[in-house]
Amino acid sequence: MVSDKEAPKKTVKTKGGTAVQSKDRDMGAALRSIYQKTIDEAVPDEMISLLGKLD
Repeated sequence: MVSDKEAPKKTVKTKGGTAVQSKDRDMGAALRSIYQKTIDEAVPDEMISLLGKLD
């Protein structure tokens, strides 16, 4: 097992860290998009029926 001190650290930074910020922004946008699509997805009638039987 490699300790944190021994592990090579890869950083992709350009002047001012803009490459890292760009990747973070892109990742955030992708995650928000997936989350929004999940929220907008309709609940199947079968699932609603099953949930109704829990009462």
